[in-house]
Amino acid sequence: MQNVLDLTAKKAEFKQLKTYMDSIKDSQGVLMQTLHKAQDIFGYLPIEVQKFISKEMDIPLAEVYGVATFYTQFSIEPKGKHKIGVCLGTACYVKGSQLVLDKLAKELNIKVGSTTEDNLFTLEATRCLGCCGLAPVMMIDDEVYGKVDPKNIPDIIAKYKE
Repeated sequence: MQNVLDLTAKKAEFKQLKTYMDSIKDSQGVLMQTLHKAQDIFGYLPIEVQKFISKEMDIPLAEVYGVATFYTQFSIEPKGKHKIGVCLGTACYVKGSQLVLDKLAKELNIKVGSTTEDNLFTLEATRCLGCCGLAPVMMIDDEVYGKVDPKNIPDIIAKYKE
């Protein structure tokens, strides 16, 4: 899925980012701070935003892209309104979390790491969520679902489509 950011529709967001960049230009670690702020503003870090940061900060685009793709807290792809994380830690995996993940991928018609075409859901595999006693576990946004049975996935997903 190739996404192109509509630059004209995002003028206010670019101005907000520029104002922020100007306010921290004499600080240390400005690239990381700027990328965090840009992701807060735009929801992700599309190439157009990376080019803007590169130009404004006089940092090579390759360096901006390298940082944006190295750290897992940054995303260069848009995320869905609802983020679904399925734990694949040992306890969850042993209790069948791979089946939960596979059912979600089939139900949403996307691959793991992708976002639905309507931008409603992003599906990700995660590591331990700290709820091993509830294995298998998944989270949708901030809500934890424990002892998840794949057959219940359609009903769980339906609550978020309303």
